[in-house]
Amino acid sequence: MTIDNRIQVVLIDDDPHLRQALSQTLDLAGLKILPLAEAKGLAAQLERDWPGVVVSDIRMPGMDGLELLTELHAQDPELPVLLITGHGDVPLAVQAMRAGAYDFLEKPFASDALLDSVRRALALRRLVLDNRSLRLALSDRNELSARLVGQSPSMLRLRQQIGALAATKADVLILGETGAGKEVVARALHDLSNRRSGPFVAINAGALAESVVESELFGHEPGAFTGAQKRRIGKFEFANGGTLFLDEIESMSLDVQVKLLRLLQERVVERLGGNQLIPLDIRIIAATKEDLRQSADQGRFRADLYYRLNVAPLRIPPLRERGEDTLMLFQHFADEASARHGLPPNELQPGQRAQLLRHTWPGNVRELQNAAERFALGLELALDNAELQDTAGAPLTVVSGGLSEQVENFEKTLIAAELARSHSSLRSVAEALGIPRKTLHDKLRKHGLSFADSGASSHTDELD
Repeated sequence: MTIDNRIQVVLIDDDPHLRQALSQTLDLAGLKILPLAEAKGLAAQLERDWPGVVVSDIRMPGMDGLELLTELHAQDPELPVLLITGHGDVPLAVQAMRAGAYDFLEKPFASDALLDSVRRALALRRLVLDNRSLRLALSDRNELSARLVGQSPSMLRLRQQIGALAATKADVLILGETGAGKEVVARALHDLSNRRSGPFVAINAGALAESVVESELFGHEPGAFTGAQKRRIGKFEFANGGTLFLDEIESMSLDVQVKLLRLLQERVVERLGGNQLIPLDIRIIAATKEDLRQSADQGRFRADLYYRLNVAPLRIPPLRERGEDTLMLFQHFADEASARHGLPPNELQPGQRAQLLRHTWPGNVRELQNAAERFALGLELALDNAELQDTAGAPLTVVSGGLSEQVENFEKTLIAAELARSHSSLRSVAEALGIPRKTLHDKLRKHGLSFADSGASSHTDELD
């Protein structure tokens, strides 16, 4: 049994009359109280992030206040504990404060002194828990942000969805174009889950010959088919206790899809040529670059398997839909490559930045990563998709939409990319873009952007 989080003060005193008097004082002040006659067992009833404070007498039969303080702080060193005594024992007070007591009150004390100390302790507790929550959120965000770089709304939403799904047992279907980062998302789901200590097994169904796909996935017994001389453990069984990532699931034959559906529903696997049903504790993360609903309508994918997989879908946006992430992502990969090759990092020149922002990235993040690797090695960007050359020799990507729409999109992408760089203020952003701050403010409102989205310190400049 745990103590309700609505309780603000746990009051412990073996003197029933004093306990009642102190309870009334705190109750009249609008505080929710839990009075107790003894300290034993309290720590086990308090969750680590319980939002209240403890007020306890020091000298009590059984567990005394100092022992309680030690036990509570072993569980949460930041929990405020107020100790009271009627013995005027100054050395004991010093000992209590050194042990981490929030405050020490000597009987008799005024009601106002108790209320003031309790209110200050509650304010401190709220601050501690707020900071603890923030640190946790930042830690989770930073871990994901290091893998899935970007501050575009679609990437923020994707990281939020991954954080929500990772701790669950749900199988996941990842939707994304080639090169979008489907395996990166799958690994993030595994590493942030309680299966992180188990195996992560990745297999590309499209790379397996049809003649071996069942043996690879489900395993086989000796003699199951010609050439099967010894038992083989399949990928599903090998991933037991962990996660199996099955990429290009759309390439699986209908016969294999039937077996996969049974595995998903019953969580058992049967090796080829065997009769034993082997129970599995496994999470399946499937990925596809195709519209499986359309494939199911066309009879190329089982509809029942599609609906079974589509419970928790995650869509990875293609890079062309989050152009504001391009420069941040490129610099991230370029810096990684420079460090890996022992080279000093290169700085993007304005013309190169414009070239990256104009490119449509048909190969998505994989193409961008390759370009960043070449850049780190001092080679030309050599972007792959068909481009025209302007009179200055700079590539011009042909994109859809009217001229005004293209200009608007390019302007938004350029400003968002500059916001994503390490700037200390809007002044430095405006200077980098070569425009007045008033113009920058107007364009931020126009495009729905804000300096806070960059993740930098919020030193926003007032308008001159």
